[in-house]
This record gives sequence, structure tokens and C-alpha cells, in this order.
Amino acid sequence: MLCAILLLAGCTSHIPRENLPQFLTGTPAGDTVKVVTIPLPVIAASPNEGITGGALAAFLVHNSRDEVTTLLAPQVNHNDSFGITSSLYGAFYPSPEQSWEINLSKSTKVNEDYEIKLRDTSLLGQNRELNAFLFAFSDGSARFYGFEARTKRQQETNYADREVGANVSVGFDIGHHLQLIVGDRFRNVAIGAGAVKEIPFIGSKFSAQNTPGINGFATHALRVSLSYSTLDNRDTPTFGGYARLTLEPTLKALGGAADYRHYEVEAKGFIPFRDGRYVSVFRVMYNQTRGDDVPFLEQSILGGENTLRGYGRNRFIDNSFLLCNLEERIRLFRWEVFGVIADWEVAPFIDMGAVMESLNKANGANFEFNPGIGFRAIVRPNIVGRVDLGIGRDGPAVFVGLGYPF
Repeated sequence: MLCAILLLAGCTSHIPRENLPQFLTGTPAGDTVKVVTIPLPVIAASPNEGITGGALAAFLVHNSRDEVTTLLAPQVNHNDSFGITSSLYGAFYPSPEQSWEINLSKSTKVNEDYEIKLRDTSLLGQNRELNAFLFAFSDGSARFYGFEARTKRQQETNYADREVGANVSVGFDIGHHLQLIVGDRFRNVAIGAGAVKEIPFIGSKFSAQNTPGINGFATHALRVSLSYSTLDNRDTPTFGGYARLTLEPTLKALGGAADYRHYEVEAKGFIPFRDGRYVSVFRVMYNQTRGDDVPFLEQSILGGENTLRGYGRNRFIDNSFLLCNLEERIRLFRWEVFGVIADWEVAPFIDMGAVMESLNKANGANFEFNPGIGFRAIVRPNIVGRVDLGIGRDGPAVFVGLGYPF
């Protein structure tokens, strides 16, 4: 009921183009720019952060073809652990070849987040794709339970994960579907006191001797990936397949905390039925970390809104993980609100996965089975809002965010 009232409070405006910055209007743009304003409630209940409530206003800017070229979403919410949080999210699509995302967030207690992402297929010439991600954040809700698959709730600890870093990669097209990606990743991590005072600090239960990285660490890794894609859309696919093979060595000689290597294989597919009203989606993923003294946050990790949705972020940590996600995306209806056409989906899902020392030591009894259901609103071709409810051994988890989980 509250959501319906807030939707009715939205409006559509037509603003002279000269009254808006050019980067907001995109191309092609007419003499006036359509701006749709939709206020929405914010209600989330993740295992790590607890209950968060607040409100946001989404501003959708259209070009002359009535495509959304800019999304701005200022937000204010409250959480018992972090106090009041003010944030601004922005997504900019000035052309089909380029996209930008920013996220600026500051809480009255511990938490803050500053991010900028760029994707550009024109800056470096034809058959090149540049991706860059710069970030600095502090997450006072971070958890650590120890290593291995069957860690218990009684081992739960809290800390503040403070990070600064950058990921940069360049993709080289090889033929029509194949891409070679070369990248560089830097990450500096500091561990401090968390915001959830009723849970013990990580240093009170774990030591640097048995938990590398507990006193902070730096990572500098090179990355080489080979990907194959027949997806019909990068952000909102309904048909096709995707496969990726990645090798990422971290080197002390380049400033890393230790010498170790990540190996990762991922495959996912999208099978439409009844003209795309039903889309069966699967993902299979294997990750292995090899080396000595690997920082705990650099090992193979499951849990959170994009892997095991019945658990909080970083719930399970070990040398390897095996993950399978199954999801049926069902379009319920197509609804036009204030001139914005959105597909509304329901998505029952099952997430299955486990961490382990190595794949040959996988034990079926250690796998987590997380059933759940998702609700999505999609403004094609590039905007997805979602709410996912997953059920794990620790109880239910609700995640609210943007973009498909995979």
C-alpha cells in the first residue's frame, strides 16, 4: 500500500535541454528532456547489516528516442548499527559505447562508500573494451566465522573492513564471440573495530597466526581471462550463453602480501520460452586459490547477494568453492508508469554451493541449498532493480539492489 501511494506521488517533467548539464541528457537529445521522478521506500534485512529502512527518489532522464540515459537516486535510510546514511547513486549511459556509475555514501557511524565505474568500447579504438573501477569504503558490518564449510554461528565475529583499491582491464575482441581480457587489481585492506557491538571483534577469537590478513594487507594482482559470449544483451540478457576462464597471480614483487594464484571457471546460460516471458537461467562456477599465507579476504568466498543468497557476505571461506545457481525469470506483466515501460518479474531460485580445500575433497554434506524468490523491475536495455529473499541455515536474508545477481 505504501509503495502504491509513493508511486502515485511520482511525476513526469519536460525540462529545456539548456537547463540540464550535457552529461545528463545523453544522445540524441531534443529541445526538451523528459525526466521521470519516482519516490520509493527502502526496506532491507540482510544477515550482516540487520534491518534498514528509509526512502529514495529515482530520477530517470530520457533522450529523444525515449531511452533512459541517466538514473540518479538520492537516498536516506536508518540502521541501528550505522545510524543515518545519506547516499547518491548515479548511472549514466551517454552512448551505446560508454557507461558510468557512481556511488557516494556516508553514515553517521563507521560506514562510507565511494565508487566510480567506467565501461567504454570506443576510447581505445575498435575491438577494444576498457573497464575501470575505483573504490574506497568502510563496512562496519563485516563478518568472519573461520575457515571451512561447516563453521557455526557461535564462531561469528565482526569487524570494519576498510579498503581502497582499483580494478582496470582491457578486453581485445578475437572474432565475433571471443574476448581476451588483460587486467590489473590493487587492493589495500585495513581491519578495524566493527559497528555491531553485540558481536565479538575478530581479533578476540582469531589470531594473525591462523588467520593471515587479520591485521590488514595489500594485494596487487595481474589478471588474464578468456571469455566466450553469445548473450543478446550485456546487462539484461534473455538468450545465449557465456563462459569465462581466469588466471590471476598475486605477487609480492609487485606489492602483494604473499605469492598466490586464483583460478576461476564460470559458465552461464539463458534459455527463453514463450517469446521470452519465461527465461530459465543457470550458472556454474568454480574458484580455487593456491599459495601460502593467503589473506583470509583473498581466499575463495561464498555468501551474499550474488552467490548464496540465504547468507550474508563472506559467510564461507576456504581454498576453493563450487557454486551452482538456478533461476526461473517469469515476466508477470509490462507496465508503463509515467511514460517508463518496465517489465515486472518474479524469479524463484535455488542457490547451491560449498567451500572446500580442493575440488577432489568436495563433500555433498557440506553443500548449502538456498531456496528463495526474487522480484525485479527491468527498464531495458540496462536498468534492473531487484529484491531477493533467500533461506539458509542461519535464517532468511533479504537483499535489495541494482542489476541481476548473475
